[in-house]
Amino acid sequence: MARKASLSGFPEWLPNERLVELHVQDTLRRTFELHGFSNIETRAVETVGQLLRKGEIDKEVYGLSRLQAEEGEAAGTDPNALALHFDLTVPFARYVVENAGHLAFPFRRYQIQKVWRGERPQDGRFREFTQADIDVVGDGALPFRYDVELALVIADALGSLPIGEFTVRVNNRKLAEGFYRGLGLEDTAAVLRSVDKLEKIGPDKVAELLISETGATEDQARAALALASIRTADTSFAEQVRALGVQHELLDEGLAELTEVIEAASRRAPGTVVADLSIARGLDYYTGTVYETVLVGHEKLGSICSGGRYESLASKGNRVFPGVGLSIGVSRLVSRLLADGGLQASRDVPTAVLVALNDDDSWYQAQDVATALRARGIAVEVAAKAEKFGKQIRYADRRGIPFVWFTTAEGTHEVKDIRSGDQVAADPQSWTPPAEDLQPGITTS
Repeated sequence: MARKASLSGFPEWLPNERLVELHVQDTLRRTFELHGFSNIETRAVETVGQLLRKGEIDKEVYGLSRLQAEEGEAAGTDPNALALHFDLTVPFARYVVENAGHLAFPFRRYQIQKVWRGERPQDGRFREFTQADIDVVGDGALPFRYDVELALVIADALGSLPIGEFTVRVNNRKLAEGFYRGLGLEDTAAVLRSVDKLEKIGPDKVAELLISETGATEDQARAALALASIRTADTSFAEQVRALGVQHELLDEGLAELTEVIEAASRRAPGTVVADLSIARGLDYYTGTVYETVLVGHEKLGSICSGGRYESLASKGNRVFPGVGLSIGVSRLVSRLLADGGLQASRDVPTAVLVALNDDDSWYQAQDVATALRARGIAVEVAAKAEKFGKQIRYADRRGIPFVWFTTAEGTHEVKDIRSGDQVAADPQSWTPPAEDLQPGITTS
């Protein structure tokens, strides 16, 4: 289990834990690339104006300034001041606009980077953490089928990790907004923000918020909560929505889109992707499909993966770049896996072989052995001192290195598996450890 960080909200993994994190990242990277997503990396800082232009989250943004600011430098409240990015979607939108002339659309990208968010640290929530994002962005238009595809990609990506059962919960903002308008509630953004708090504060408190902050009547609040209570693993949600008796053109459009997502998911990932009409997503830039993913049995941890459709987050004059994307909270996921002992590395170091020294003069000969092994992709360390072989073996054991290499006085070579005690003749030009020992393995408890 990870040590408690000396600076709250800024986790630092031990080597064994870091190997687990890298395994998660590598698995996601392979899956994303199998689905045709290209990797990019954006800068860590954006202007305050860029970060805050879609949604009011200024309390969570870390401003960036020098301790001794020079005259004329922007202050934290200036839209031109610099701040650390709080997610990867807003920087990606800026990246698309600035590089549109060099990108082929629809543009498919994935990004695995650190982000910073000034929220209260707690279980699974950090101030510095890693996210893994995928997005598809179009130029002027983006076919809805990408909304369907992303639900399937994320189910594939998370299904490749030994994290147990998970549920991708999907809703549609058009469905929700059309329903609210059909009720006579025009401030749909405020209603969505209230409904987004449903799991945190419960239906009674949300009803109070709807009445006090959006001007809803008790009947309207009751209807909004009735919509949020609908959850199905098939397309029967549409009938339940219709049974509530609300009509609106935007509602019809949202129902059709969500039905298409759930129909496809029920064939490709049955039971994994469900329609959940309580999902709202508080950020203002989402316009259609929205996703949230939870670990079954760990729902209190919150969403480990979320995102949605946006039509105008990225724009340049009359040119718009609609997109759909999802973000996996890698640090949140890893912290849970480590806390539960669900994943652990088979050893703490990448080293598979320690080349032992007969005497100090044999160090250069040992380096020749190490070079031959490394040329074939085997991670090797050379002992620093010609201590008794027993001490060199104990050093390897403490480090978690499975094999120790010996060169005899006659110039022949032997390798010892210190776990079993087996020692056999070996050739530096051809010997290879078993495949499971070539690199640290990630195992489930």
